Amino acid sequence: MSNEQTFLHVNGVDLNVVDIGDGAPELVFLHYWGGSSRTWAPVMECLAGTNRCVAIDFRGWGESSKDAEDYRLETLASDVGGVIEQLGLKDFILVGHSMGGKVAQLVAARKPTGLKRLILIAPAPPTALEVPVEQRQGMIAAYQSREGVMGIISALSLSEVHRELIIGEILRGSPGAKRAWPEQGMVEDITEQASGIAVPTHIIVGGADVVESPDSLRTAFGKVLPGIQFAVLPGVSHMAPLEATGEVVSAIRSALTA
Repeated sequence: MSNEQTFLHVNGVDLNVVDIGDGAPELVFLHYWGGSSRTWAPVMECLAGTNRCVAIDFRGWGESSKDAEDYRLETLASDVGGVIEQLGLKDFILVGHSMGGKVAQLVAARKPTGLKRLILIAPAPPTALEVPVEQRQGMIAAYQSREGVMGIISALSLSEVHRELIIGEILRGSPGAKRAWPEQGMVEDITEQASGIAVPTHIIVGGADVVESPDSLRTAFGKVLPGIQFAVLPGVSHMAPLEATGEVVSAIRSALTA
C-alpha cells in the first residue's frame, strides 16, 4: 500500500496531495470550505485497503499555496483536473463534501476521461444559495478566530480530536480562501454546467444536517439531475465524514457497487 504526501505544481500553485492505498476505482476526495486532506483522513484510512485514495488540499487550505489571488470555483475545478492528469488517474470517482461537492460537479461537467461516478456528501447544490450579505460576512468573520469557529461547530457531535482538527484547519486558511466561498462560490449558479453531468451521481447526507438538508438537496438536484440516488444518515449533521465515519464509509461502499 502506498502512503505518500506530495506537492504538485498545478495552474501556478503548489497543491498538497495525499495519496494512499491501492485498487480501482481510485477515489479523489475534495474537502469543504475550511477543510483539508486531513479532514478526509479517517474515511480514507478505512477505504485505502481496497481503493487508491487521493485527497487534495485546495489552494489556500491545508498545506497548499496560500498566496494565490484566484479562488473561484472554476479555478478550483481546473486545479483538480490538473492533479488528476498529473497522477495519471484513468478509472476514478470524485467524492466531494459541501463546497468540495460543488467543485466536483464542475469537474464532472467537463467530462474528464476516466470519471466513472460522482459521490457528493452534504454537497452545496448547483443552484445559488440565497444567503443575505450580512450572514455571509458573518461567516467570514467567524473564520478569523478560535472563538468564532467554536461557535459554528459547538452543536456538532464531534470528538475532541476532530473538533481541534477542524478549528486548526480553518484558522490556517488563507484570507482569500476564507472570503471566496461566502462572497462568490456559494452564490454562484452552476446549474447549466451541472445539468451536463453524464455519470451516475450519489448524494450522502445527514438526516440532521441543517446546512444542506435532505429535502433541500432533493429539490435542488432533482431539477438538474433527475434520477440521482440518495442515502440519508439518521441523526448525522453536516460534518458527516468526521461525525459518522463508519456510516459514511458504508454509504460510499454501497455507491461503488450500485
